[in-house]
Amino acid sequence: MRENVSEMPEYCTVEAAMEVVGGKWKMAILNYLTEGPRRFGELKRALPSITQRMLTRQLRELEADGIVLRTVYAQVPPKVEYSLTAIGKSLEDILKRLEEWGAWYREQRLP
Repeated sequence: MRENVSEMPEYCTVEAAMEVVGGKWKMAILNYLTEGPRRFGELKRALPSITQRMLTRQLRELEADGIVLRTVYAQVPPKVEYSLTAIGKSLEDILKRLEEWGAWYREQRLP
């Protein structure tokens, strides 16, 4: 079970951040959401290796942590969009820097 971030000791700030955005898929999901609101199917197509169950789980965790907003539109058929909250948007620069670092690292590791 996930530890509540508010209950972690103050010195564990990196661990608190990783608890919220860590995992195999969360950073990729957040990276796509920096481009704007996305529907579930759009995220699933962008991440074809993720299972529907895992995508649902990751989105629910990000929503519970205040990073992602789930908006349900009252229409038929139902429409649900996911977008970044203000807290989620604060990660945009970090995601961009990680993307840059990943490209640099890949270049360093290529023969």
